[in-house]
Amino acid sequence: MQIRKIGLATWFNKNVADPFYQILSRDAEPKQLAFSAALGITLGIFPVCGVTVLLCGIAIALLGSVCHAPTVMLANFIATPIELSLVVPFLRLGEAISGGSHFPLTSDALKKVLTGQASHDVILSIAHALLGWLVAGPFILAALYIISLPCFKILVCKFSTVTSTPKKLPNSHAEIRLKMRDV
Repeated sequence: MQIRKIGLATWFNKNVADPFYQILSRDAEPKQLAFSAALGITLGIFPVCGVTVLLCGIAIALLGSVCHAPTVMLANFIATPIELSLVVPFLRLGEAISGGSHFPLTSDALKKVLTGQASHDVILSIAHALLGWLVAGPFILAALYIISLPCFKILVCKFSTVTSTPKKLPNSHAEIRLKMRDV
């Protein structure tokens, strides 16, 4: 049992803690990191397995410098177990919003799915889960951003290796021109 604990700790440090520390130790804005983490988790809980990395890649390409790509991808990776646990709540939310029929989650339903007898019901249930995610997604994104922003402010201050230097003043000639205009 001790070997498994050591292996899990090593895996966690290598795949989660070390990349997170590297992100924090670079010169990054807490707002950008909070938004990127919230976006990565929100896209990471998309109720269709296997497409979250593609969604994150598209979001990174579209948002450019607004988001921090490594943070989005790390948050997406962390969100994978959460994704699987939220498929059913998104399905039920989508059913409630659309007024659709209740998809039974029984062994008989699984048997029909595996034999291809319930293909229409499966497609409809996927659509309901997507609808549930689309409705809940903006609220999840906003809540995660609000919760993570103070955390990232503290963590960036604590782990940042970049020392703050006073910023240079703008061109001194521009300052003189402004003063001459004011006179």
